[in-house]
Amino acid sequence: MATIQELIAKSLERLRDLHKSGRFVVSSEDLSATDRTRLLKAGYLKRVIRGWYLTSRPGERDGDTTAWQATWKEFVARYSEKRFGSDWYLSPEQSLHAHTATPLPSRQILIHSTAGHNNVTPLIHGWSILDIKVPVLPIGDDRQVNNGLRVLSLPYALAQVSESFFQLQSAAAQIALELLPDTSDLARILIAAGKPAVGGRLVAALRAAGREGDAANLRKTLEAVGYRVIEVNPFTSPPLFIAPAVKRSPYVLRIHQMWTSMRSAIIDAFDAPPGVPGDIEAYLADVEARYVADAYNSLSIEGYTVTEQLIERVRAGNWNADSGEDKHSRDALAAKGYSLAHNEVKKTIAQILAGANAGAALRSSFVNWNIALWTPSVQAGILRPEDLAGYRNGPVFIRNADHVPPPREAVRDCMPELFDLLEREEHAAVRAVLGHFIFVFIHPYMDGNGRLGRFLMNAMFASGGYSWTVVPVGRRDDYMDALDQASGKGNIEAFANFLSELLSAQSEPAYVPKKEQFT
Repeated sequence: MATIQELIAKSLERLRDLHKSGRFVVSSEDLSATDRTRLLKAGYLKRVIRGWYLTSRPGERDGDTTAWQATWKEFVARYSEKRFGSDWYLSPEQSLHAHTATPLPSRQILIHSTAGHNNVTPLIHGWSILDIKVPVLPIGDDRQVNNGLRVLSLPYALAQVSESFFQLQSAAAQIALELLPDTSDLARILIAAGKPAVGGRLVAALRAAGREGDAANLRKTLEAVGYRVIEVNPFTSPPLFIAPAVKRSPYVLRIHQMWTSMRSAIIDAFDAPPGVPGDIEAYLADVEARYVADAYNSLSIEGYTVTEQLIERVRAGNWNADSGEDKHSRDALAAKGYSLAHNEVKKTIAQILAGANAGAALRSSFVNWNIALWTPSVQAGILRPEDLAGYRNGPVFIRNADHVPPPREAVRDCMPELFDLLEREEHAAVRAVLGHFIFVFIHPYMDGNGRLGRFLMNAMFASGGYSWTVVPVGRRDDYMDALDQASGKGNIEAFANFLSELLSAQSEPAYVPKKEQFT
């Protein structure tokens, strides 16, 4: 007779087959009731609503949203296809959020369908679906598929949203305008729908966003068919300027928009930069004096269990990748990698303090930081050498965060833009705060992003003469909440104030932090 472990293994094999076909959301038709019951009890499935489940991990904490964030789009697509076939799409507003890679402002998914019933279906983690009945569906290219979700095309959605969208979701509205290749489809849709008032609003919006030529062309086309165009700017404050050279990727545009809109709040939160120190050796000695506390806290934030003794043993060279204990100790490998990366960061800081542009120095040396961080794991055979080459090749998800990092292909555009912004930025505190925030927003690597982000922050602090600043593990929740506010809600003030407070408390020249001060 098969053991319970053998039975669960058989059910897991069937779940694995679904994963191989790209299904991580499971309906009652995908697995037998017996398999579902076993996997639910063992923690490999989590119920969303009756008849629908998502893949999870045994021992996952209550309230952990990681699995849901990874699969909600697949769930919405498959659930909606099951109910409505292809007769559905996201609302105009949520279609624009999909096009612009902007997090949804609420946890209610708005589905439009001719078969809708105006009913709310509660989901997990406070999410829900509202299916809205509409009389007709757009045809042809005015409906598209974006990451599995049926959405309105960009011009069609712009022609459908209300004026309030430009006021309440101004960043998404501006990015949507920037992503329009031209106004030909927009003009066609406005004329076919008979919407001269909306046309006047969009002409004014394009003009406010700096697309004068497109605004003029749209106005001429509408007037040519007899419409009287009255321009009414829907933005309550002028859209931020986005350089024409910026690539027309929604992720790059969003990063550029965040940098431009957030920098003034950061400048207000910090004292003026002290300036490059006259004694570079003394500054680097102070960085070294803070190393043990920094390594302890930074590694602990990431879930490693390290001690001061382990950190000192690694720094002194009393560590051997070939020895049994160290070779198989995840914590020892992390501590050694941190030590090697810290040395590379100090080299970059020395270049910056000697007069190099902070962003340019970071661009040329950042790959060395990442290689150093993971070299011990390669030496121990845990990682392959090719794992150190380039950015991640798959999706990543941040535990319990509303923000989902850009897909792998977008990382290749986003990282050069981050380095460009750091090179052009004049204020060291802005380089430090936004450099850290936007780096972890991009999440370019499968692991190590938090440690590298804090290294980046401190290198940029050094560029203005600010002190190396330790983020305490005892304030991990405050730290993560502030980052989530910035990425999910566009509010950078909490993160800027958090780092400014830490910097002020740690800025004494003779300050040497102790581990116990942070726990």
